[in-house]
Amino acid sequence: MSSQSPNPATRISRRFEELRQTGDLGLVAYITAGNPSLDATRRIVLAAAEAGADIIELGVPFSDPLADGPVIQRASERALKSGTTLGGVLDLVREIRQQSQVPLVLFTYFNPVLQLGLDTFAARAQSAGADGALITDLPPEDSADYRAALRSCGLDTIFLAAPTTGDERMRHIASVSTGFLYVISRTGVTGERDSLADDLPALLRRARNATTLPLAVGFGISLPGHVSVLGGLADAAVVGSALVAEIERARSAEDAASNVAARIRLLKQAGLRGMSRREAAAAERGRDS
Repeated sequence: MSSQSPNPATRISRRFEELRQTGDLGLVAYITAGNPSLDATRRIVLAAAEAGADIIELGVPFSDPLADGPVIQRASERALKSGTTLGGVLDLVREIRQQSQVPLVLFTYFNPVLQLGLDTFAARAQSAGADGALITDLPPEDSADYRAALRSCGLDTIFLAAPTTGDERMRHIASVSTGFLYVISRTGVTGERDSLADDLPALLRRARNATTLPLAVGFGISLPGHVSVLGGLADAAVVGSALVAEIERARSAEDAASNVAARIRLLKQAGLRGMSRREAAAAERGRDS
């Protein structure tokens, strides 16, 4: 088994250790930064953290996304139209850090980071108070310079493993990851789904065999029942499209923050020491009534 040793000094590692001690499933909340504005994002992130989100992924909008479904694509378009840049997102991290210690991960594509410069990106991310980064289109095999820059600044480097990832490559991806390993639950793009993939338990067993890092599962996680099922399989659930959809439906930044917080409380409750599937289904029916 091969993996980077967790850095206990990072907020991400400390949070997963707290979850391990309680036995609760973590909740990683993805929010597109700048949708509909950076100020609105600040309010939404703070509300999400207050509602129980364990880690926040701040999505940096990009003009040519590869893995994003329609909900997040529309959010990125709105964010770009509002003038959101990587520099603006780093400034947002600094503002959030003044009010919250929730772990923050920058979720981005490589082009904006490369344009800013790897060392500059790492230094500014550290100075602002970010805890790590996940670059969706950077192959681990080509990431040595990026990883060196981030780790010199004490930042976690998180990579993706997919259902199509073979065992040997799974071990390699885990070996260059710190913080946690992001396991994509299904092939395709992001988006809400009615059910989890049938082969997800087998995928997570393979990931467990490849690393001692915490496993966070994303793509298609949106319902309390999903979170309840993951409680015995993974260390955290990543919820993105469901939260971004709440923001899209909201009539104001205040409503968006309130709606996201309500969804997070519902999902977080489902992960507290393994809420039963019956309880999770009842919670979802109550939300929709």
